[in-house]
Amino acid sequence: MTILTRRRVLWDHLRSALWVMPTASVVFFLVAGMVLSHVPIGDDSPIRWLVFQGPPDDARQMLIVVSSTMITVTGLVFALTIIALQIASGQYSPRLLRNFMRDRGTQFVLSVFVGAFAYSTAGLHTVGVQNPDEAAFMPRLAVSGSLALALASLGVLIYFIHHLSSSIQIDTIMSMIVRETLEVIDNLYPDRLGYGEPEERCPEPPAWAITLPSDQSGYIQDVEPEALVQAAARQDVVIRLIRMAGDHVIAETPIAWAWHRSADHVPAEAVLREAIRNSIQVGFERTMLQDVPFGIRRLVDIGNRALSAAINDPYTATQALHHLAVVLCVLARRRLGDRLYHDEHDTVRVTIPFPTFADYLRLGTEQIRRFGAKEPAVARGLVRLLKNVGSSTTNKDRRAAAAKNIRLVLEDATREATQPADLEGLLAEGADALSALEADRPQLVPGSARDWTL
Repeated sequence: MTILTRRRVLWDHLRSALWVMPTASVVFFLVAGMVLSHVPIGDDSPIRWLVFQGPPDDARQMLIVVSSTMITVTGLVFALTIIALQIASGQYSPRLLRNFMRDRGTQFVLSVFVGAFAYSTAGLHTVGVQNPDEAAFMPRLAVSGSLALALASLGVLIYFIHHLSSSIQIDTIMSMIVRETLEVIDNLYPDRLGYGEPEERCPEPPAWAITLPSDQSGYIQDVEPEALVQAAARQDVVIRLIRMAGDHVIAETPIAWAWHRSADHVPAEAVLREAIRNSIQVGFERTMLQDVPFGIRRLVDIGNRALSAAINDPYTATQALHHLAVVLCVLARRRLGDRLYHDEHDTVRVTIPFPTFADYLRLGTEQIRRFGAKEPAVARGLVRLLKNVGSSTTNKDRRAAAAKNIRLVLEDATREATQPADLEGLLAEGADALSALEADRPQLVPGSARDWTL
């Protein structure tokens, strides 16, 4: 694995780890306590009246109270965090746990509390300790720091209660997913649609292409093709990945093809397998490094869970469609396509597949369409989503894909509806959407709901 790939994966892992910031906080406050304990405060100091005025015994008692209070509050914060994780995973989606683990607000609150605990507890080893021939040690500035941390922790606790109650709101959760997904889209697809040339597609491998297996099982998290391009150029071959970011691979199953222009030339498989290991990061979970479908999947999960019989919340499903529309409309305006990487002689050496626009549209709508076919409000939300997506681009293929999915929504809703009155508004809105996308209007035949044809 290249240094760049390791750095990206490590940084993403550290951002998701709940222990990193609190650990750094403990180290910081221990060092701060050590430094402050060596700062003398004389009787003529201008801040003499700000520091702790009591004797060493009172200072030790105050440190004990602060330490015990901080560890109690830390336990409370952990318990509330676990409750929030349970609510998010049970009511919305288990794939949202990672977002709560990455939440900077929660990490900051835990850091302040464990840091204050470590600071005050460490002070008990020095404050008031004395040799028989020496006066009791009394670092007034350091002791005052413990009192300041206790008062600051009160404000942090109030902030945490507000932050936690806000973070488990469904709009906050979905907005966070959209923001993270749009960042990945900007990184992967920086160019807007409008180029004269068609989007690039991976070439089909010839019959003599060899398969390169994956060394481990898991999800493809990140692909950095530099090592692959160099290895392919040295071997004078073309490498095409079979899987894309977010796909699950099994050890010793094909992950790429490699071939030379001549069928008589056999590439060095060991060299190419080493390049695969250095370029593709496979992990036990999906991440948002290069995985746009994972962001869409989490929004779809929220919509699906809201439409389940246990929850039965069509409005939340409609809200999920609103946020999905933001992501899909941005994708509709971007130049997608696969990635083709060239060597210094402008020869294609490595090709990486990416989802097509139709793939993104299908991922974002098909499951909610099937689960929400009985609910006209959800079906109308889907029609509006697809109309907005199709209207966001002038590409005929993308507008046709949006129109095709609108017809699917209308067909499913017509099949599942029990009252014609429930369909009147939906079918009218679907006809307007198809007309806006320059598609054929559905032919509505009066009769029972199941007799209406599209």
